[in-house]
Order: sequence, then structure tokens, then C-alpha cells
Amino acid sequence: MTDDKALVEKILASDKGAFRTLVERYQRLVSHVVFRVIPNDADREEVCQEVFLKVYENLPGFRFESKISTWIATIAYNTSVSYLEKMKAHRYEGICPENEPWEEVSGNNVLPDEYAQARDLSLRLAREIDKLPILYGTILSLYHLEGMSYNEIRQILQLPEGTVKSYLFRARKLLKKRLSARYQREEL
Repeated sequence: MTDDKALVEKILASDKGAFRTLVERYQRLVSHVVFRVIPNDADREEVCQEVFLKVYENLPGFRFESKISTWIATIAYNTSVSYLEKMKAHRYEGICPENEPWEEVSGNNVLPDEYAQARDLSLRLAREIDKLPILYGTILSLYHLEGMSYNEIRQILQLPEGTVKSYLFRARKLLKKRLSARYQREEL
């Protein structure tokens, strides 16, 4: 948190490089939240930009009463939901992040076949998570992909902690049921 506080102070002192650092540090978090709510790539990019614009505009009011990551994720979630309401968009299946280039993993001693199988499984899983209700997918992403605590998720989604735990349990159960029904054991 001390590192974040120093970074915020630099941003408030008009250090453009510091804001770029903040964006780089929290871009993945914002993307996970936005990708769980917004259905298409063009809108996602627009919403991500809007999130960081709101972060920049509201940074002077941030008091460090919570982690900055929680605050940014809350802005991302609220901005995404507002965008959906404004656009009256309908969710559709098949949404997953862009394919990462082979170069990113080629240095990890991963064989192309293993990479392809892992990538295929990841895409299947992403598609199934995307078919879950928005809150379930968002909670799964925040908990498992971002490593956030129940309390942090509670703050972001403005839900009681017990509800977050319950939704996470239901999301896992529903995901397991759908995966079991859709894919045979050998395919997983």
C-alpha cells in the first residue's frame, strides 16, 4: 500500500509516467472485471479506457480507506454495469480474451501440442464461465484469477460477505455441472 500511496502522490503532482505505471499495474484487473460484464471487444476497450479516465478524475478523492485495487475494481464494475444499462446490450456466448501470442510462452519449455491443449481447455473454460450469470462470472474471476479476498469482492460488488461466499459456491457448482454435462471426462 505504501508503494501505491507514493504512486498516487506522484500522479497528483502531475507525473504522467506515474499514471502510466498505475494503468500498467491494474490493467489486468480492470480487464478481468470489464470482460466479465461487457459482451464485445470494441465496447470492452472503450469501457476500460473510461474506467482509467474515471480513476484519474477521482484520484484526488481517494483516501486509502481500502486497497487501491479494490477501489479501481469497484470503478470498473460500476462503469461496466452503467455502460450495459446505457447501451441495453445483450450478452452472447463465445467471449474470451484475445489469443496470447506464442512468443509469450515459447521460452517456458512448453511443447506446441501441450500449449495448444492447455489453450483449448482455457478457451472452453472461459466460454463456460462467460455463460454464467454476470455476478457469478465476476466473482469467480475476482476470486480465482485476481486472488481477491471475500472482503475485497464484497466491497467491489457492494454485497454482504456471506452473499459473496454463497455466489462463489453456486458459481463453482454450476460451472462444474455445465462442464460435466458438456465435456466427457477424457476431454477435460
